[in-house]
Amino acid sequence: MALPLTSPPKNLCLLRLSAIGDISHTLPLLRTLQKVWPQTRITWVIGKTEHALISDIPGVDFIIFDKSRRWRAYADLKHALAGRRFDVLLHMQMSLRASIASLLIRADIRLGFDRTRARDLQWLFTNHTIAARKKQHVLESFFGFSEALGITQQVLRWDIPIPEAERRKVEQLLPDTSFIVISPCSSMAYRNWTSAGYAAVAEHAIKKHGLKVVLCGGPSRLEWQYGAEIHGRLDVNGCSHALINLIGKTNLKQLLAVLERAETIISPDAGPAHLGTAVGTPVIGLYACTNPDRARPYLSGHYVVNRYPEAVQAKYGKPVAELPWGTRVRDEGTMERILHGDVTAMLDKVMHDLKAQAE
Repeated sequence: MALPLTSPPKNLCLLRLSAIGDISHTLPLLRTLQKVWPQTRITWVIGKTEHALISDIPGVDFIIFDKSRRWRAYADLKHALAGRRFDVLLHMQMSLRASIASLLIRADIRLGFDRTRARDLQWLFTNHTIAARKKQHVLESFFGFSEALGITQQVLRWDIPIPEAERRKVEQLLPDTSFIVISPCSSMAYRNWTSAGYAAVAEHAIKKHGLKVVLCGGPSRLEWQYGAEIHGRLDVNGCSHALINLIGKTNLKQLLAVLERAETIISPDAGPAHLGTAVGTPVIGLYACTNPDRARPYLSGHYVVNRYPEAVQAKYGKPVAELPWGTRVRDEGTMERILHGDVTAMLDKVMHDLKAQAE
């Protein structure tokens, strides 16, 4: 078989294990494949946590790769794929773990990233590459796979199912008035803003806009700490009555149900920011460590608080344009370049825009 394809493949395997944000970025590609090639059987090899988010998407055969099982995860995958061969493998994860897993997936076409972007030796595990592109958002780079297959259409749609039972559970937790969500933490701690900053923005939302504030996040110790510190600061200022702390209290489907009802979401570069895009909620993305042009909430670029240019200039002595795409600044204190006034001003803009849309 050669690329581009002249007819739809009978079966296709998509390999993207993690993380939540990148799984969200992958969904428009999946929706494009489903629309253009409705008869193609699609299999997705995916991480265990990520599977819980999208396992009920119709028309996809999911195979879980549970990295917590270490070497046994490969044996599990081999067993699940026994006797199967695919016309096409989309190798969409640049990690050695994923590349080793790809060796267990038999496919005629093994499509990966171009040599420039194929980190961790991914190019050794593929026999075709997508076209080289410079300075793309991650979501746009994923459309390079459909383009290589010969598909010119792009379906910018996510449609992650949310069971009604999960929505009902969330209804019992949420306020009956308008609220914003603050998801304070990333899995990469260097991307986190300050609890003092979040508390100041929450107070602004409560006092100026009459909003409730819902905190969301996972059950990690750091996230619990952020929640406690934000609550404590609001309590001192007499605003804690308008705060609902759901950190560690929702699963991924319930988180989606919370995000879709919010007026806006405030988050660093992390999964919830991209899930907000998936459910159509505007996101105020906080960026200083990572390049928002590469990893912003895709539909909310105009609401990004961007201190990345000054951070890279201070770190590397060069402007963004002269640095490799995707350069990060991991130094402690980098996110403190973002001032709470930057974020409150962006919140005011979002609320103004929402009011204008409603009129």
